[in-house]
Amino acid sequence: MDDLDHRSLATRLDLWHIREDAPGMVFWHPRGTALYRILEDYIRRKMRRLGYVEVRTPQLLPRELWIASGHWEKFGAHMFGFADGERAMTLKPMSCPCHVQIFNKGLRSWRDLPLRYAEFGICHRDEPSGSLHGLMRTRGFEQDDAHVFCREEDVSGEIARFVALLSEVYADFGFPEPEVSLSTRPLMRAGSDELWDWAEATLAGAARQCALSYNIQPGEGAFYGPKLEFALRDRLGRSWQCGTVQLDSVLPQRLDASYVGPDDHRATPVMIHHAVFGSIGRFIAILLEHYAGALPFWLSPDQAAVAPISQDQSPYAIRVLDALEAEGIRGVLLASAETLSRRIVAAHEASIPVVAVVGQREAQQGTVSLRERDGAVSVLRLDDAVGALRRRIGPREVFD
Repeated sequence: MDDLDHRSLATRLDLWHIREDAPGMVFWHPRGTALYRILEDYIRRKMRRLGYVEVRTPQLLPRELWIASGHWEKFGAHMFGFADGERAMTLKPMSCPCHVQIFNKGLRSWRDLPLRYAEFGICHRDEPSGSLHGLMRTRGFEQDDAHVFCREEDVSGEIARFVALLSEVYADFGFPEPEVSLSTRPLMRAGSDELWDWAEATLAGAARQCALSYNIQPGEGAFYGPKLEFALRDRLGRSWQCGTVQLDSVLPQRLDASYVGPDDHRATPVMIHHAVFGSIGRFIAILLEHYAGALPFWLSPDQAAVAPISQDQSPYAIRVLDALEAEGIRGVLLASAETLSRRIVAAHEASIPVVAVVGQREAQQGTVSLRERDGAVSVLRLDDAVGALRRRIGPREVFD
């Protein structure tokens, strides 16, 4: 395992670990949890602004639901099953049938559509032990899962909204031009050929309207519908499939979803599945390797470390830390008994972007000495230093 593998970086940066006796299950440390929440909160704000409402659904569900949806036939061997008396139960491997259950609770009208649900869905899949690989392949993971229930005439607009969101998000994370593939009907599938003809043509047409250039992946679609897949290319030239949008007319039929149309008759909605990150843990692994652990300032779990030269400056160091945190800058106090040079080295090893050094002069003059990861040093008044770091995060309205 090399030093730039995300598993090695996780150890050096103190982010997470996996125990041998719990393969594929991640123990997130405080710094790793902070990074996790940064991604989760970021995409949550984006989704809320686009009209998605967040939901939460159970982990343990009756096997009958997965049989009805068709997932049991396709994924049953990779589901964790349990017996609850005479009823067989399973941990959910994905959230889509659960969102149909929420849609089905109550009478829906065409005026309610499009209806957009989002969930940070915790999923479990019984992956073969030989396929497990750090955060890249686990048995327990969380997705930024979303489903849109809409009419056929809404599909192109909803896919365009998603593609715009995905493009904006990937650019923010340093991946400006994802590669796109259209995955078509697999051999083992549900639904009529007519449904698949419509779904494939509609999804391809929506992609062209979004000016997407895509490759065809024959037979790689989901069993319920075709999908567009978005792959990111990292600094080493490796391609990672992350985002996906899937067009589905099968699950709503199989799970009896319906709404009252303009003609007062019942109609079946189209269901659009999509995720930007996919597995959030896997996306973190990609980011760690892409940036070699030196995450951009706005993504760093700790953005600034405040280091007093001696204990005499501790009160001023706490004032500096409070000023940073008041502006939403994630700070940490390095006030141990170790020498200043060793504390600075420890901060750099943890890939903290900035170390704010405060000594007697800084305390007297109300300044801070900012030391960057690249060795650059600047001395600024406290308010100016806080403002400069705040501007590195980005516009406040994006992150608040």
